[in-house]
Amino acid sequence: MDNARIDQIIDKHQGEASSLIQVLLEIQSENRWLPKEALARVSEKLQVPLTRIQHIATFYKAFSLVPKGRHEIHICMGTACHVRGAQRVLDTVQDLTGIKPGETDLDLKFSLETVNCLGCCALGPVMEIDGKTHGKMSPAETADALKKYE
Repeated sequence: MDNARIDQIIDKHQGEASSLIQVLLEIQSENRWLPKEALARVSEKLQVPLTRIQHIATFYKAFSLVPKGRHEIHICMGTACHVRGAQRVLDTVQDLTGIKPGETDLDLKFSLETVNCLGCCALGPVMEIDGKTHGKMSPAETADALKKYE
């Protein structure tokens, strides 16, 4: 992401330091992560210490300081999903992508995370890809769902 685009996002918020989180969210939305160079530019333009920005970026789970894949996979490991086979779904995703929770594949195609609840317990086990919910998943259905994102 170039400095001109970062400046546009900052200018949209009138260069207000109080808009820091919104600025970071917009940068991440476009870039899928927050590169060090982008944080430095935001620090300079908003007159906010870089250490403060890094603290915020590491505190909130919504932010990533490492590259993310084009497709974000979330596997629910909450109680309802767990008892219905969430581990098998997770194992299938790990086998097919070669990554573990918290990782991104080398092609930057997939990032994998586990979550405690996606709010649709009756559909367990649940897998979410790019915000789209896939419920009552079996290992075979998991493999089929992933093929659609290749």
